[in-house]
Amino acid sequence: MPETIPLSTIAHGRSGDKGNHANIAVIAYTPAGFEWLRQNLTAQVVASYFTPMAPSRVERFEAANLLAVDFLLYDVLAGGASRSLRIDTQGKTLALTLLQMPIDAPVNLASMVRPRERNDS
Repeated sequence: MPETIPLSTIAHGRSGDKGNHANIAVIAYTPAGFEWLRQNLTAQVVASYFTPMAPSRVERFEAANLLAVDFLLYDVLAGGASRSLRIDTQGKTLALTLLQMPIDAPVNLASMVRPRERNDS
């Protein structure tokens, strides 16, 4: 059985509201990680992961220049910021939620993780 890791091992993210909808940007640390996102993190995978929040549909957009994929989750905020009774009415925690999704560790994981900063002191 393959080792699983959280998606956050190869990417970071940001999310927010668009009225009753939410968007989640998932940004790879490296070009190899972006290729993994392009091939594996589909709209269907994200829709399935957020099934408990009942998005009416999920669309995916690519931003190759940012090594990112962006998802628009329709009707997921139960009315939006001023109408929703949910704890996170603006979808600010959705990126963190998605980044905890377990994935099978890719064979070339070393080429996807965040490069370590050099300390030349």
